[in-house]
Amino acid sequence: MRVLEVSPSGFHQRRQRAAKDKPQRSRVSDDSLLAHIKAIHAEVKGEYGWPRMWKELVARGVRVGKERVRKLMVQHGVRARHKRKYIATTNSKHGLPVAPNLLERNFTATAPNRVWTSDITYVATAEGWLYLAVIIDLFSRQVVGWSMQPHMKAELVTDALRMAWFRRRPDAGVIVHSDRGSQYCGGLFQDTLKAYSMRSSMSRRGDCWDMRPPKACGVR
Repeated sequence: MRVLEVSPSGFHQRRQRAAKDKPQRSRVSDDSLLAHIKAIHAEVKGEYGWPRMWKELVARGVRVGKERVRKLMVQHGVRARHKRKYIATTNSKHGLPVAPNLLERNFTATAPNRVWTSDITYVATAEGWLYLAVIIDLFSRQVVGWSMQPHMKAELVTDALRMAWFRRRPDAGVIVHSDRGSQYCGGLFQDTLKAYSMRSSMSRRGDCWDMRPPKACGVR
């Protein structure tokens, strides 16, 4: 204090006045903060949850607490877009009989109703997952039968096969090619094939090239 030639009380009073004169950073309003959050949410295509959103806000110079960001996002329904889960539709780990591969990767049919292929996929809906089984004629690459259910039981693929048969009424000997899933190997599907005088063909285990999905051009 002697060097500055000021008294201790005068020095502290000067510091207090300087602190009062210093402009205070104003607190960002909820509306303004929400606008920032929604803008960032749109930029990153909904990938950020509240922890990453808070870090991004701070990086952009918006001073705000983590908990405030979390509560505001929850209150206004701003949430991270979760990646769609993969669902396995083929369970080949079973002791059911397996049919031979009659196609051997020959996916060219010489006439309609000679070779059909079948597979299962899944569709996300607001009420949960739905499972779709289709029967495709390899000659025209057209869907000839289908079934959609909230489960992957044998009835799913069997109903699709029944639709295809009733719509096409093919001659005996149609090859129906599928994977080794339990739905296709089970008694319900296999008994239905026999009732329609059809032949079962299955791809080798774990070989996707044996089950090349043909593109459906439409429903006929």
